[in-house]
Amino acid sequence: MARALYIHWPFCLAKCPYCDFNSHVRDRIDHDIWERTLLADMRREAECASGETLTSIFFGGGTPSLMPPALVARLLEEAERLWGFDSSIEITLEGNPSSVEAANYAALAAVGINRASLGLQALDNSTLRFLGRLHDAAEGLAALEVAQRHFGRVTFDLIYARPGQTPEAWDAELARAIGLGTGHLSLYQLTIEPGTRFETLVRKGEFTPLDDDAAADLFDLTRERTAAAGLPSYEISNHARAGEQSRHNLAYWRYQDYCGIGPGAHGRRAGVATVRHRKPENWLAAVSQQGDGIAEARQLGQREQAAEAMLMGLRLAEGVDLYAVSQRVGVPASKLCVEEKLTFYADQGLAWRRGTRIGVTEAGMPLLDALLAELVPEALVAA
Repeated sequence: MARALYIHWPFCLAKCPYCDFNSHVRDRIDHDIWERTLLADMRREAECASGETLTSIFFGGGTPSLMPPALVARLLEEAERLWGFDSSIEITLEGNPSSVEAANYAALAAVGINRASLGLQALDNSTLRFLGRLHDAAEGLAALEVAQRHFGRVTFDLIYARPGQTPEAWDAELARAIGLGTGHLSLYQLTIEPGTRFETLVRKGEFTPLDDDAAADLFDLTRERTAAAGLPSYEISNHARAGEQSRHNLAYWRYQDYCGIGPGAHGRRAGVATVRHRKPENWLAAVSQQGDGIAEARQLGQREQAAEAMLMGLRLAEGVDLYAVSQRVGVPASKLCVEEKLTFYADQGLAWRRGTRIGVTEAGMPLLDALLAELVPEALVAA
């Protein structure tokens, strides 16, 4: 049964280069229709995946920090009625670090949001321009300061391993980020994904990605500095003080059930993968016609579930409990991992086994993708 709820809000303040939809300007939204429809979508999910209290709710999407606080309050009120809330529930709001959004933080905190996740991405203007962000460094830092005043827990992300970035430059930026005092940091290496603006720029020769060895050096530096500052890595790209790990993201990585509502939201519940209609108009129509916004609900096979659980769980410092995964998905524990590969990499200091739990060591984390390909049986991944 689901213990996490994801609520996707697709609208942006203005034309936005980051979202998948065309511009949806805030003051053109009929909030009454959206409230009714989100509540209907939520109620249908609760029919399928209730029975346990929620430990986390995450508002994500376009610009959820511009949602009317009254709408957020109504959604939280209904979620608590349908599922019940754990006494220490984490309710996260994702936001761009702009002054317009920050102006809404006090009201959102008042209705129950207790954690904010801000997409700072960099602390200097030239890098922000390179990354295509709309905010500048001063605006981002001001929004972070407002968030820290109003929410009990705050995290932000940075992108590193950028073209030409030196260890000295990243060390200085990372020290500055740690000094901002949040209990959680998400630190991602720049990747060149197919079909993105960055791929086009690389193809045109407008910049050269950092080579693998240099990126690996920055990865090691990142883990050393965050650990020394009391924010050790608990997932390959996420670092936190004790007790400040993202409970919502841990639900994903531990392969626990979660519900997703709103346009484009994904979910996993009782072995079924759900996908909502991405286009807001299609999602609204679907909820009206069928009672939910689901475009596809697909039963996952046992091996597919096992592969997902392994590939997600091995990202975590805590690793994966093979017995627990076996009990959940019905695949024998002996079939979840390539035993001889695990033994080999454990001898190399790149993997570990403690009872029924296995994982990747600190030394192995820079090689995680390669290790996953070796440790997780091909028969599961190909399922």
